[in-house]
Order: sequence, then C-alpha cells, then structure tokens
Amino acid sequence: MSGPNGDLGMPVEAGAEGEEDGFGEAEYAAINSMLDQINSCLDHLEEKNDHLHARLQELLESNRQTRLEFQQQLGETPGDASL
Repeated sequence: MSGPNGDLGMPVEAGAEGEEDGFGEAEYAAINSMLDQINSCLDHLEEKNDHLHARLQELLESNRQTRLEFQQQLGETPGDASL
C-alpha cells in the first residue's frame, strides 16, 4: 500500500538486471492497486455528484413552484380586495 504522498515504499533500482525501465512486478502491482483505489474513489465521487445534481434539480423545481404560487397570490390579492 502507498504512504500519504503516494510513495510506493520500495526503492526502484534503475540498473537492475532484466528490468529495462526500472520497474519490477511488485512496483507494477502497487501502481495497479493505487489506480484501482483512485478509480473507486472517482466512481464514488461521481455517484455523489449525480445524487447532488438530482437533489439540486428537485430544489430548483420546488423553488420555481413556490415562486409561481407567491406571484399568483400577489396577483390575486389586489383583485380580491377591490371586490
């Protein structure tokens, strides 16, 4: 698992035999694990964002309805008072 700064906790030896790019199987496994965790976090954030968006849409519609009702009441009150 990685540290708070994303450190793999394993030194990478650039001149290791059989490893041209300096990364071994363990390093790739650690990177894959971190990428899976990031993907999971992003999926969770996307779900929360979708939920918040839906709630905000509901709130917006509710506010529109309330505003229309107030406008109708204000429009009806002067007419009712004149009768």
